[in-house]
Amino acid sequence: MTVASVPTAHAYVAHLDPVGGSRSVMRLPDPVPPGADGTGRWWPPRWLDPEWLSAHTNRFDVLHLHFGFDSLSVEQLEDVVRVLDSAGKPLIFTVHDLHNPHFVDNTVHTSHLDLLVAAADELITLTPGAAQEIAARWDRRATVLPHPHVAPLHLIGRPRGESPTFVVGVHMKSLRSNLDPLAVIDTVVDTIAELPDSTVRIDIDFEVLSEGGPDSARIEAVLEHYRSVPGVAVRVHPRFTDAELWQYLTEIDVSVLPYRFGTHSGWLEACHDLGTAAVVPDCGYFSDQRPCHTFGFGIDRFDPTGLSSSLRHAHAARFDTPAATREARERERTDIASAHEGIYARALARRFGMAGASR
Repeated sequence: MTVASVPTAHAYVAHLDPVGGSRSVMRLPDPVPPGADGTGRWWPPRWLDPEWLSAHTNRFDVLHLHFGFDSLSVEQLEDVVRVLDSAGKPLIFTVHDLHNPHFVDNTVHTSHLDLLVAAADELITLTPGAAQEIAARWDRRATVLPHPHVAPLHLIGRPRGESPTFVVGVHMKSLRSNLDPLAVIDTVVDTIAELPDSTVRIDIDFEVLSEGGPDSARIEAVLEHYRSVPGVAVRVHPRFTDAELWQYLTEIDVSVLPYRFGTHSGWLEACHDLGTAAVVPDCGYFSDQRPCHTFGFGIDRFDPTGLSSSLRHAHAARFDTPAATREARERERTDIASAHEGIYARALARRFGMAGASR
């Protein structure tokens, strides 16, 4: 089977194949738009250009949509669905996000979901909670398949270096719309100050400050304050490469994920891969993904007592964080690959059956 993935050049998609590659599924490389300099940066997916798609439906058996439709209108997506229907090509849709993490206002994303969930031949999602919401909102069944590993397999299950200091990390990253680290910093620092041999590490991509956004002055003031607080390390640096991210996650014991909204998290999976405890909000379905500590956090709410309690529990359980093993992640990846092959085959059989019935 040949699959047109949207996209293919993504770590999640790369880990849908078994280790060593698949003999029965071939994923086409992402088509590069004219004049583009490759796939090193994001381009609007050509598979979601109805005219281009219509001219290239003979190249694939199944179209599998993951990400990349944010900028499209509902009408453009309707045209994509019509092209696929006319060509007899199944649409597989993995519902990664029920609330788009890039936008507080989820109205457009909901309109996209209304169309795609109804039109897809098969649905996949990552957690039972998300599947239950899909069933309740659209009366569709989604196959639940776990998020595959994020860190490279050779790093998973390696012993972590022993340190006498318990380090809690709050990474502001690039301050994506659903991230609100400033809301939790005070609680994190105040709580950790009461725990023995514990420190806080605050990281932020320097682009957030250099680009001079509307909150840059406030962020700089907060960072400047915490530079002088004992037990707090503030680090401003370029965005981590993958290797630097894996190193960072092994240098901290806990990662606090201050998501105001969202559904699932690849960062959480990386924590699981590398043995870093995660403290996550109770919005979305983050706590469905992997064992973690939770606190009350959402668009208009924050429970500082719950966050403090979760940090204390993480400290008490610091030697018992459930981590992935390489063997378990390899088995899981094999199972995920097999399940995808079955879903593709089922969708194709249904399409062929429909075509046979129409003749």
